[in-house]
Amino acid sequence: MKKIAFFLLVLLLVSCDYFNIQEKNDKSSEIVAIVNTDKLFREDLKNILPNNISKADSLVIVRSYIQDWAIKKLLLKKANNNSSLNDINEIDKLVLDYKESLLINKYKEQLIKERLDTLIFDEEVEEYYQLNNNNFRLNEELVKIRYLHFDANVIDKKEFVELFKSDDIEDLETLEKQQLSFKFHQFNDSIWIPLDNILLKLPFSKEKLLKKTKFIQKQDSIGLYLVAIKDVLKRNSIAPLSYIKPTIKQMILHKRKIELIREIEKILVKDATQNNSFKIY
Repeated sequence: MKKIAFFLLVLLLVSCDYFNIQEKNDKSSEIVAIVNTDKLFREDLKNILPNNISKADSLVIVRSYIQDWAIKKLLLKKANNNSSLNDINEIDKLVLDYKESLLINKYKEQLIKERLDTLIFDEEVEEYYQLNNNNFRLNEELVKIRYLHFDANVIDKKEFVELFKSDDIEDLETLEKQQLSFKFHQFNDSIWIPLDNILLKLPFSKEKLLKKTKFIQKQDSIGLYLVAIKDVLKRNSIAPLSYIKPTIKQMILHKRKIELIREIEKILVKDATQNNSFKIY
């Protein structure tokens, strides 16, 4: 800790102005702190400060940086002194393995980006779904639902209710034009929506919303809620293709990636064998 205090004392003697002034080459390598044989230079501090910062704040940041740097170096020294040769060799091997894995994965990512066919036709998605649909079991309830919530005191309350109950597309379009009068709404009942998402918006029980119904309503202190449930899929049912389609596309792409990498690996081994770069004894 005496060394750290010394570092801070040295820092106090150095003006913060140098962060904003072009310095001569012989000044850029000026030492501001030393831990054993490790040195921290003034130039190392130039990029740690954000723009438009006061001198007082910059001094606090620099002090903290130097202290963290010193503690890291001191701990590293202690760790090295207390590590056996086997520990160091093991760490070196782990670092090498990690570096090699990063390089290989980076190269694979580059090959995938350059060569992977990402175009997926609907026919392929449907075929994949038909072959594997038993694996696409729902772990949640889905509903096709239409709902509307508005203030119970609105002037057009009865008109809104009648338009909502209608199956005529023109009536729904008319209702859609009044959306500025609504707190929230969902008129597209052709898509599947997780029931849990709906329960966050509507003050109905799960049991109530898991039953097909042409129309239900409820009023509370906030306003009036209108609901029509077109269809329901319960937990463990086979997920509909329209709902699972994005997932299937990701699965197809993943399969293509694996196949592409395997093919590349085969070609690498074949080429290396032919030009005698790879031999098995």
